[in-house]
Amino acid sequence: MVYQPMLEQLAYLRANGFKTYIVSGGSVEFMRPWMEKVYGFPPEQVVGSSFKTKSESRNGKPVLVQLPEFNFIDDNEGKPIGINQYIGRRPIAAFGNSDGGLQMLQWTTAGSGARFALHVHHTDAEREWAYDRTFSFGRLDKALDEAQAKSWTVVDMKDDWKIIYAFEKN
Repeated sequence: MVYQPMLEQLAYLRANGFKTYIVSGGSVEFMRPWMEKVYGFPPEQVVGSSFKTKSESRNGKPVLVQLPEFNFIDDNEGKPIGINQYIGRRPIAAFGNSDGGLQMLQWTTAGSGARFALHVHHTDAEREWAYDRTFSFGRLDKALDEAQAKSWTVVDMKDDWKIIYAFEKN
């Protein structure tokens, strides 16, 4: 899914001197091959879950072999850990769309100085899909409560986005 508002926000941040990263619960092995083409994130700016990997020689050539075991899960409390490990500094702005990003937004806004936290609330079942408190996948419940309590920005996909997908712009 290529979200037009995400493309616009990334372009704005980059044009104003911000270095952008994607911090996803998805695996880096899945995300890195397409993130640069679609959203402009080079592989070293993609933080995600990863599998354990070993190096071995096959036919005299070194290869990396992915093992069937997680090395790191970049979701929930793993997101601020991943940011610290792979980026090395606390963000000044973070964007989420589920409870899986709650700790990332908490950690971001706990830093000194101006900070920004935003949740995209998926409310448009006609153009995309709607999920929040009772959805089994991508639930937005605790993070929605915290956004309200801490005055974080919540963007309602149905009411606030005229265009959802980049292909709709053409």
